[in-house]
Amino acid sequence: MLTSTIVTVLVPALILIVVLASAIRVLPEYERGVVFRLGRLRPTDYGPGLFLLIPLVDRLVRVSLRTVVHDVPPQDVISKDNVSLEVNAVVYFRVINPRSAIVDVENYKYATSQLAQTTLRSVLGQVELDELLSSRDKINHRLQSILDQQTDSWGIKIAAVEVKHVDLPPEMQRAMAKQAEAEREKRAKIIHAQGEQQAAENLARAARELSREPTSMQLRYLQALTEIAAEKNSTLIFPLPVELLRAFIK
Repeated sequence: MLTSTIVTVLVPALILIVVLASAIRVLPEYERGVVFRLGRLRPTDYGPGLFLLIPLVDRLVRVSLRTVVHDVPPQDVISKDNVSLEVNAVVYFRVINPRSAIVDVENYKYATSQLAQTTLRSVLGQVELDELLSSRDKINHRLQSILDQQTDSWGIKIAAVEVKHVDLPPEMQRAMAKQAEAEREKRAKIIHAQGEQQAAENLARAARELSREPTSMQLRYLQALTEIAAEKNSTLIFPLPVELLRAFIK
């Protein structure tokens, strides 16, 4: 009799504990809950904190609001100037509308990944290789704008898109290396020519100044002799300008 009484008390108590455990939910600050009651979407999002659900009636779907870092796998791309490339990228996105992310798309992470891959191939196929290598920030902004516009109806916000790596064919790498070397040689020759031109202009300017004052030319000649004598050579042979002799004769 006592045993049956204990069983009668414990069974309902256990059932009540199980029901309460399944009814109580706690969500952290970075999560929200989308609740379906008998298949119908509840009008508000749940969380963060503690809330109650109706067991066997309500179904909770957790949605994280944190930024997701998705690595887009390498994509084979043909640029506008017919260069075969292998490009990968990284996409940063987060959920801003949990209800749309659950109701309007089946799997928002997979959908965003596939959309990023197709958009990457489409956009990079419209630019030339030089633009891809030199204007990467502009291309990143364009990718981010296109993806953000298309995922807005899913409740997804694209924070940033970065083209991470561009893999060029070996023959293209050799061609670019030769082009870079030729460009460096070109710059070196231009700088050398500019230096020669400036030196010639300075010499011509100095010659004009010295030609105005014959005494300055004589002093410059004597200064050159002093500098030569400082070298401690055993024998010095130098011409004597007529202008210097005329000065001494006078």
